[in-house]
Amino acid sequence: MHVTTAVPHTALNPWRVRGSTAYVVVAALIVVFVVDRQTGSAPLQHLYYLPIILAAVRFKMRGGLLAALAAVVLYHIANPHLLTLRYEESDIVQITLFLAIGTVTARLTDDAHRLHALAMTDDLTGLHNLRSFEAHLAAMMRTSRETDTPVSLLVLDVDRLKAVNDAHGHLAGADAVRSVGHVLAARLPPDAIACRYGGDEFVVAVPFCTEGRATRIADDLRGAVYDLRPVLAGAAFPTATLSISVGLACHRPDSDDAAFTARGEDAGEALFRAADAALYRAKASGRNHVWVA
Repeated sequence: MHVTTAVPHTALNPWRVRGSTAYVVVAALIVVFVVDRQTGSAPLQHLYYLPIILAAVRFKMRGGLLAALAAVVLYHIANPHLLTLRYEESDIVQITLFLAIGTVTARLTDDAHRLHALAMTDDLTGLHNLRSFEAHLAAMMRTSRETDTPVSLLVLDVDRLKAVNDAHGHLAGADAVRSVGHVLAARLPPDAIACRYGGDEFVVAVPFCTEGRATRIADDLRGAVYDLRPVLAGAAFPTATLSISVGLACHRPDSDDAAFTARGEDAGEALFRAADAALYRAKASGRNHVWVA
């Protein structure tokens, strides 16, 4: 697994970005209003579309409609004859366009966000897919180097999944993988990133995580899966039906980065390889085990 996806160097505070965008939208509406009031020019009145589009992109439907309604009000104030509700055909078209642009832009933006989420999500488990995981891991490894903090990686898979498929069918096997994915989503710490990168294979990256903490997380996941009473292909099964084996490795930038650089290796790729090797040791030791690289 090679980590190549580029990620922004620093993450911006979303609330600060939203607040800045709101100020820009308000300022743009006011500027267009002043121009509209001084000129009353129809081509210049089209400039109202710009803050409406910006508000819809940033704040979705509510923002698009609020900006459109604000544009309608300012359009009336800038053109006093409209306050008597004596509309010409061009006025009706303009007001309709304000509202339509706000609504359509918000819907297109929402669709784009939904498609982006689908492109970054594993459809079986709802976890990140490999593309999204690689981007997050690249950012974690960069932060690890900059802050001299550890990153831990857990690689795990479902024990004896082939036996489940053979005995109960592939639908049961898919439900087993989905059940493990749900355990990961429910029990991992909020800053962890989990991904299904193969049929029944998962990888989890945890930033600012020491080897000891990663071991506790891995054992908690192992125990939670073992304690499941899964429903597979519509049939209820007892506890201990499913189990996972986990291999983990911890990246310590103070000691690891120089060695990786000397060997020409990428730190994220080397960390994955170490955790994957530990997974094989966990399975060789009898399965339902955690092995530390």
